[in-house]
Amino acid sequence: MENQEKQHKRRTRYKGTHPRNYKEKYKELNPQKYGNTIEKVIRKGSTPAGMHISICVNEILDFLQIQPGQKGLDATLGYGGHTKAMLKCLEGKGHIYALDVDPIESVKTKKRLDEQGFGEDILTIIQTNFRNIDQVAEKVGPFDFMMADLGVSSMQIDNPDRGFSYKFEGPLDLRLNPNQGISAAERLKDMSKAEIEGMLLENADEVYASEIASAVCKHYKQGGKIETTTQLHDVIWEALSFLPQNEQKQAVRKSSQRTFQALRIDVNSEFEVLEEFMEKLPDALASGGRVAILTFHSGEDRLVKRAFKEGKKAGIYSEIAKDVIRPSAEECNRNGRARSTKMRWAVKA
Repeated sequence: MENQEKQHKRRTRYKGTHPRNYKEKYKELNPQKYGNTIEKVIRKGSTPAGMHISICVNEILDFLQIQPGQKGLDATLGYGGHTKAMLKCLEGKGHIYALDVDPIESVKTKKRLDEQGFGEDILTIIQTNFRNIDQVAEKVGPFDFMMADLGVSSMQIDNPDRGFSYKFEGPLDLRLNPNQGISAAERLKDMSKAEIEGMLLENADEVYASEIASAVCKHYKQGGKIETTTQLHDVIWEALSFLPQNEQKQAVRKSSQRTFQALRIDVNSEFEVLEEFMEKLPDALASGGRVAILTFHSGEDRLVKRAFKEGKKAGIYSEIAKDVIRPSAEECNRNGRARSTKMRWAVKA
């Protein structure tokens, strides 16, 4: 009789002490089993693969002043770190609703929080874009407290299959919901030089927007493809080849970060979504309700600042943050991704 049993396939192991391949980091991807490994990675100032370290948690809780029995909203669930901290403040009384457009990570987070004792009796996770806050509030009523973290989660950035970073080889996708819309590769291919340059300037203040736009269009005209993260990174190298050699590496790194940011914002219509969210936000808050928002680049911060100032002037908000709140130096040392964070808040009149 033919043996139909499948051969056992060994798990991919670490190669050396510092594995570069995402899938080789099996210990980091299993925090419940390898807690010591996770602690070591965090102590080094890095974020473990497949995880996200929440930013400004204490600052958010200090402002929100959550009381047991209240109803709250985490507009951007992500890895669930902020949600978990807010749930603890409820002490088992009240309810938190959490939104996330990502169908991949929201399922993982729901399972993880459920296993930690935060089930559907106190937490409801809804897979939707936070621009739909009005629809959620219409069903469940206004919220006593609310927060939104506008950054992309580390587990999205670090997973090469999502295409969020030039540091990892993967498809040039960049969609927060890979089941909707078109990928960054498809979007880029359809854009003119002027459109690419405008996108880079508006979404990321890219210094070499003109040079990168020209290089992308030239690459396509010569029959080249830009379908992966590495291919786009290579085109940026080519675009900045005119720089002195001792300046090139740093310039390419920064321009690559800004280019990927600009493309991600464009593909996910992030500014349009944020404007819609800020417009609908006041009606979703209860009287005296508090909202805290974390931004990660100047375009987002300007939008939030303007909306809060206009709301205060119109009498919608009784108080708004006069200045941005920044993560502590200690937090930035522990988590490098916290350095660009700005927190703003408002209180509904």
